[in-house]
Amino acid sequence: MLTGIIFLYIILSYIMPNLRFFSPTLFDLYQFIVLFMLMFLEVRLSEAEREKRLRKRRDKMKETSRRRAWHWKKIAIYLMLYDILAVNAAYFLALWLRFDCKYSAIPSDYLMSYIKTIPILSVICLFVFWLMKLYGSIWRFASYNEFSRVVASTVVTTALNIVSITVCASIPRSGIVRMPVSFYVFGMTLQFFAILSVRFSYRIVLLMRDNKRKINAVQKRIMLIGAGAAGRLMLQSINNTTDLCEKVYCIIDDNPNKWNRYIDGVPIVGGRESILRSVDMYKIDKICIAIPSAAPEQMRDILNVCKETGCELRKLPGVYQLVNENIDASALKEVAIEDLLGRDVIHLDMTPVEDMLYGKTVLVTGGGGSIGSELCRQIARLRPKKLIIFDVYENNAYSIQQELIRRYKELDLEVLIGSVRDSGRLKEIFEKYRPQIVYHAAAHKHVPLMEDSPCEAIKNNAIGTYKTAYAALKSGCERFVLISTDKAVNPTNIMGASKRLCEMIIQTFDYMVKNGRTDELPNLHAHMTDGIVRHSVWKRAEPRTRFCAVRFGNVLGSNGSVIPLFKKQIADGGPVTVTHPDIIRYFMLISEACSLVLRASVMGRGSEIYVLDMGEPVKIDTLARNLIRLSGKVPDEDIQVVYTGLRPGEKLYEEKLMAEEGLEKTENNKIHIGRPIPFDYDQFIAELKMLMNVAYDEDEQEIYSLVRKIVTTFHPDECKCYDNFDIASAANE
Repeated sequence: MLTGIIFLYIILSYIMPNLRFFSPTLFDLYQFIVLFMLMFLEVRLSEAEREKRLRKRRDKMKETSRRRAWHWKKIAIYLMLYDILAVNAAYFLALWLRFDCKYSAIPSDYLMSYIKTIPILSVICLFVFWLMKLYGSIWRFASYNEFSRVVASTVVTTALNIVSITVCASIPRSGIVRMPVSFYVFGMTLQFFAILSVRFSYRIVLLMRDNKRKINAVQKRIMLIGAGAAGRLMLQSINNTTDLCEKVYCIIDDNPNKWNRYIDGVPIVGGRESILRSVDMYKIDKICIAIPSAAPEQMRDILNVCKETGCELRKLPGVYQLVNENIDASALKEVAIEDLLGRDVIHLDMTPVEDMLYGKTVLVTGGGGSIGSELCRQIARLRPKKLIIFDVYENNAYSIQQELIRRYKELDLEVLIGSVRDSGRLKEIFEKYRPQIVYHAAAHKHVPLMEDSPCEAIKNNAIGTYKTAYAALKSGCERFVLISTDKAVNPTNIMGASKRLCEMIIQTFDYMVKNGRTDELPNLHAHMTDGIVRHSVWKRAEPRTRFCAVRFGNVLGSNGSVIPLFKKQIADGGPVTVTHPDIIRYFMLISEACSLVLRASVMGRGSEIYVLDMGEPVKIDTLARNLIRLSGKVPDEDIQVVYTGLRPGEKLYEEKLMAEEGLEKTENNKIHIGRPIPFDYDQFIAELKMLMNVAYDEDEQEIYSLVRKIVTTFHPDECKCYDNFDIASAANE
């Protein structure tokens, strides 16, 4: 029909212009009608074709489903026929065994009783096996559950067989006599093995085939450390996982009672002192540590031995999998460098923090960063009234927003984009939401980048902190907590100096609040010409904010941490770059650092600088070499370690306190207080305004001079040179 309409359209297109009654309008109408009919027919034909394809697909799916159903029905029928034969044969053999394996020795009464009662037993067996779902299981996955059902079925059918024969024997002239006890014992045993063997044989054949395939494939030879419950489950998982070309060749355990014994045919060869010898003996490629409950010191000692072997290392993450018996090969994770730090994870009583945050509106600046996002996670668990995330980078903010929405359905969450350098945006947010607690984590933290852009460090870190603290003060915020760094102690780089300025800003605000001089604090803005801006633009609120700072060092896994860089360099085949062989740093887990920040914020009465106990410092060179060993490589052979020299502004070691600050204990032995160093607060405010103007003028030379004048402990890198600028002379001005 479609072809006919097209043919007619072509013919009439040539004929109509020659007709006497032809007009362009009539021809256009004709074209419109024909085109409409063509479109309508095309739509109908496409719908019909689509319906035809769908019908074919549905028919094919039905046919496939029917074939599969018939396949399982055939298997069930075959099993039923086999079971009838197996039960008949089992009890005939039982009778034969009872009489010394001589058919002629079987009394005719017993043989006749067997012939008359075996049909009843066959029906009973089919019914019981059907009830026990022995015809509905997928036997390639047969396990303990199926085994227990076969046992139960055998016991039940034997009991019913005894009852049926006894009842029939009591009927006069039935020709059935009571059978000997051994008949039932032998029959039950033979029936059990006959029923079980055919069902588990398929699984056994598959396992043998998979084992043969594993043996023929290129295998990784595994050493398993831990012969406890987790080790046993891990061994079973590795053996049962067909797509892993791996095999466990030996097991290590520190319990001498387990030595020279076997688990699933794998020998337990000794304690941790046998690791190096066994690696060579069994040619081990990979070591799996299955001791989820090991103490950090114990794990560190084991890892220190393992990393000398050059083998790939994997470990179970924790005891959660053991409790839930959720242990398999996929649960193994790479050994992380924090496992080698060898100290207990810090656990704090967060009840006081929960009491403080419950029902409060909490604002986290820089909430999309590594520290800020972890603060948000922990705050969300403590049931605040509202959590506000404020960040300039929308991708990070979106990521933590989606995570918190997914994990905390009831959380009242607000995610706002903006900069702490934008006074107008800060004023809008603080007046609208009136946050009661502020955690200020927004900052530029990368030392070399800030050395190249010192004005940005001052604008974002120092001036941004001032503007945020000012907005918190004017809106009546209760607590303001600054996230500082150990690089603020005797800083040698502009980033550390800018964070020291942040600490001084916090001290200044706290001093002004306690002395009733908050009206003297200027509302800083770029290129200000007047001394103090009137505060009438802010709605009046009682100045009651408590200001404090929390100072800590490097955190493992943060965006600026050296460890992700090392891992990438190792993955690329090296070299791994270390700035200096003797450089050391303090390290802490992000979760630990944020917990201590929250705990310290409860203690703050104003102007304190809390210093977190970060344990013993770690040599970066040792850290890099350990990471190389944990990846199964040998430092300076497989992957080179290259020393590049200290970067501008970088120190060999970090300090947690300045000599003048001293250290005071708190109720928590992981948190200490550095006594604030007094300074002239009025002069500091005046100098801060000058510093802001210089930063916005992008005068990098003057920035260093002015920062060194304000932060007297600032000793910039002597190799940092500028044209026509002498740091030494600038310091004397």
